[in-house]
Amino acid sequence: MEGEMKNFVFVWTTVLASLLLCRKISKVIAPGTTRLLAFIPVFCIFFYLPLLLTAVHLCGTTSFFITWLANFKLLLYAFDKGPLFSNPPLPLSKFILTACVPIKISDKSQNKKISTQLNGKSDESQANGRRSEGKSDESQVNGKSEESQAGGASKKGNKSPINYSVKFMVFVLLLKIYEYGDQLHPLMKMALFCVHIYVVLDVGLAMVAYLARAIVGFELEPQFDEPYLATSLQDFWGKRWNLMVTGILHPTVYLPVRSISGRFLSRDLASLPAVTATFIVSGLMHELIFYYLGRLKPTWEVTWFFVIHGVLVSLELVVKRAVGGRFRLPALVSGPLALGVVMATSFWLFFPPFLRCETELRSCKELVAFMELVVRGRFVGPNDVSCPYY
Repeated sequence: MEGEMKNFVFVWTTVLASLLLCRKISKVIAPGTTRLLAFIPVFCIFFYLPLLLTAVHLCGTTSFFITWLANFKLLLYAFDKGPLFSNPPLPLSKFILTACVPIKISDKSQNKKISTQLNGKSDESQANGRRSEGKSDESQVNGKSEESQAGGASKKGNKSPINYSVKFMVFVLLLKIYEYGDQLHPLMKMALFCVHIYVVLDVGLAMVAYLARAIVGFELEPQFDEPYLATSLQDFWGKRWNLMVTGILHPTVYLPVRSISGRFLSRDLASLPAVTATFIVSGLMHELIFYYLGRLKPTWEVTWFFVIHGVLVSLELVVKRAVGGRFRLPALVSGPLALGVVMATSFWLFFPPFLRCETELRSCKELVAFMELVVRGRFVGPNDVSCPYY
């Protein structure tokens, strides 16, 4: 365990040094292909670093934050786009946090910053030009926000402490239920695991965002928007589930593919290959993260999970356009149907490779070892403790 912590410190020291290098490169190389080529060594390093870690929590967090999100943000930054680009440039601390933590500064905070910094009519007109340009582009992208997995995050504010308190109590209840795991039907255990993953991700990422907000002083957008209230697959993937991934896949995959396919197809049809490509990239990145966690030969089940959902979302779009709003299922019907499809395909394709990595057992042992350190001051490794739930 001590060696794992040393590796973790080395990994994140390397991440910080790499981000500082990218920041320096951006000051001397103009945006475009040349800057992108200069970033390639950093991309390679970020793909390699999770291989130095074996703990589920450390490896999973690093691969998601750095290999996926940070690489995609730097890809946009190479062309002066995305959350890392700002005029004037972001302060160094905010640049690093935005690069390596799954946070997104809300439009409200950005507008406040712009209005505070702009002085003089010329600057105001320039800023207004940017805003109008951004709005027109946003309307072009989100005018049919159902089109894409990355169709735009919810603009709702951060959730109340009561919301997260309830979810924490749900998590505690799940731990109690796990004590009777040998008496539960496998499908029931899978269903509980779905809830478990959602609660842990929602509360965990909210804690990360809260700490980041305390440091950068900006209002941040929520990571999830109550996905159990989704009324369709488009609503689930595009507006409610893991909005940080949604927001980063939209400019890096969806928009470029839609732009290319738009040269050969109508605007409505051009969105379909863009949606499918977005889900394929998401599936490949999930497949890579699962490899980091288990170091097992990929079975491509996770990739197929997202490919299937990409096709289903595209079919939803085709059907909705065909009926033209003349027929719409009630939310009480479409919502459970959408969630049922997500859960059924998760049981079939998503969870089997996840469970083959013994992720739940290993993460439980890591938490027990951590509690031993916090409560009793004993430094033990995960292999030296047992999990009471498995």
